[in-house]
Amino acid sequence: MEAFTGLSIVVVIGIVFFLILFTYFVPIGLFITAYFSGVKLKIFKDLVGMRLRKVSPTVIVRNLISATKAGISLDAAALEAHYLAGGNVTKVVNALISANKANLDLSFEKAAAIDLAGRDVLEAVKMSVVPKVIETPLVAAVAKDGIQLKAVARVTVRANIERLVGGAG
Repeated sequence: MEAFTGLSIVVVIGIVFFLILFTYFVPIGLFITAYFSGVKLKIFKDLVGMRLRKVSPTVIVRNLISATKAGISLDAAALEAHYLAGGNVTKVVNALISANKANLDLSFEKAAAIDLAGRDVLEAVKMSVVPKVIETPLVAAVAKDGIQLKAVARVTVRANIERLVGGAG
């Protein structure tokens, strides 16, 4: 009877360990959220594969849901590739949503390239939509005859998204 109790404790611990491992590798809650948001993912191919490839399924699925709700169709594999390349998936998706709402022609590939080039793609889209006005400090000068000149320059800067990749900083 004593050996049976020890064996049952080992079995219970094994089952608990298996359940914890299973819920880590198979994010059921994330799959349900994606399914009811209109994002079609496969549990083992996509979600478990993301875990095995060291990609955060939460980041990818949340951004897929955001893009889908905004009317933009993105591929989970493209988002994974951008994540693995060291890009900021959330900023790229938010930039795509902003560009779509502002009727700017911005593809995922171009937004990902801008992000991987080290630029803030979301800030670039915002600056393309709403130009930034930079005002210089007051510059004063006095001529030989005693006439003083004061000048302030205002420069309007608008980002050209087409030239952000490969251009000078």
